[in-house]
Amino acid sequence: MSHKTINHVYKPSINLEIPDVDILTLLFDHTGCHSNNDTLLHIDAAVPFLALNKFQARNLTRRIAYALRAHYNIGSRGDPGIVTCISSGNHILPCVFYGCVAAGGIFSAVSSTSTSKDLTRVLKNSSNGLIVCSPDTKQTAIVAANECNISHSHVLEIDAPAGAIRRLSDGSNVITSRAMDWAKITDRTRLSNTPVCLIYSSGTTGLPKGVPLSHRNLVASCIIANECFSERIKVFNPQFAYRTIAHLPTAHIAGLQGYFINPVYMGGPVYWMQSFDFQKFLHYNRIYRITFSFTVPPIYLQIAKSTSVTDHFKYLEVALSGAAPLSKELQYSASSKLGKAFINQTWGLSETTGSATVLPYPFKDDTGSVSSLIPNVEARVIDADGNDVAPGDIGEILLRGPNVFAGYCKNESANNDAFLDGWFRTGDIGQFKNGLVYLVDRKKELIKYNGLQVAPAELEGLLLSHSSIQDAAVIGVKWRNTEAPRAYIVADPKVISANEVAQFIKNNVAKHKQLRGGVIFVPSIPKSPSGKILRRELRDMAKLEIGQQTKL
Repeated sequence: MSHKTINHVYKPSINLEIPDVDILTLLFDHTGCHSNNDTLLHIDAAVPFLALNKFQARNLTRRIAYALRAHYNIGSRGDPGIVTCISSGNHILPCVFYGCVAAGGIFSAVSSTSTSKDLTRVLKNSSNGLIVCSPDTKQTAIVAANECNISHSHVLEIDAPAGAIRRLSDGSNVITSRAMDWAKITDRTRLSNTPVCLIYSSGTTGLPKGVPLSHRNLVASCIIANECFSERIKVFNPQFAYRTIAHLPTAHIAGLQGYFINPVYMGGPVYWMQSFDFQKFLHYNRIYRITFSFTVPPIYLQIAKSTSVTDHFKYLEVALSGAAPLSKELQYSASSKLGKAFINQTWGLSETTGSATVLPYPFKDDTGSVSSLIPNVEARVIDADGNDVAPGDIGEILLRGPNVFAGYCKNESANNDAFLDGWFRTGDIGQFKNGLVYLVDRKKELIKYNGLQVAPAELEGLLLSHSSIQDAAVIGVKWRNTEAPRAYIVADPKVISANEVAQFIKNNVAKHKQLRGGVIFVPSIPKSPSGKILRRELRDMAKLEIGQQTKL
């Protein structure tokens, strides 16, 4: 679809100079980087003497790069090769990413909780059959390797305590003393066209799509994050020391950019959790005096509802929420547990290399926005026909900038739908007010009741504000020749009934937003590892429920 006239482009307050360097040169050799050779970068949270400083990380990166090139031809003969990683958190994992990039390969990853079927689907989309796993994901890797006819010599297991990466076939360590440097790139076209990693969209409404991100995408995202936080914190709080905790999946852009890249440039350590455990998360935040935290609404929900939280976050300076909607009510209730920090929302996608909006330090917003556009990123808002809406009106948000990807991997149909005259269609419905972005919901997730739109995120936020409801999700179901909201809730039916839940919503929303589709009690809400509600699973449940009712 061609757009005739662009009526209004929303622009950021500033634009930054993005250096023409590859991502490894930015992290290990660039003068703007805040870490030095002695800076501790990656630390095992459970066993903190397992740690790498920048000098050690660089050395290990070069040795892993040599092993990948020499033994598996990653980055040789004009074919970059894809290294597919299914690993839980550990302090060696970042160097697997760096080493893959240094060899000239493409780092791909799936969540450590993925099934062998998930991994098999990703492997069949890659050009190389090389898998990197951790001890707890080894069996999943083996099943997928067998399904794809991949030799066990091409399945590598991270032995983090030994600082080794071992072949599954014979247990030998592929890392030796031999090393190679990465090829430094300064040509902007090559930086934009050379993929570094291949991550997968969340697949909340359908199958995940492969999202290749280039050197320039990652460098731009890192430089912009540094400007919004590190550079400003130095002015407002010179005593600030960057410390964060790795608890989100590194198969998601929040983990990849937030743990592999940004902390190295910002000059502080990442404390690695093997997997998320709420009580350990609280403990590590306290003992390691975590100062910078990006996490997702389900974890903020736990913080808000838990009686265990006391002074665990007293050192926290920056608290960000993203990857899924955070209601204004939850923003306030969780922030009240964080000491001096107040949660600001950020909004972005895998396709935008993470955040497209951020509120620079030390600004705070309590109006329910997802903050303002980051530097270098422009936006438009369009209607269903692709025409720009009037400033301030609601529509689909389009983005353009150096952090925006070039297109999906081997998916021409998806690319045709994703771009409009060079602008990326985010699929998110929202508006701009006073320089801030306010989201309504995902375009595909809006419920249409008799032609009127209902945003699930609004109803979910309201449900979560009720003290008797632990978690909630809303979908649309067929109801009297239209679509109506149905709530799935985690709560004790002895404490609150379905009728009471429906009445609570009825008392607080417009008539067309009421829960005419019903209230269903469930033991848990299905979510992706990054915290997004898996509405397709709820829709499948609803079809079964409605089918059973029809039979009766």
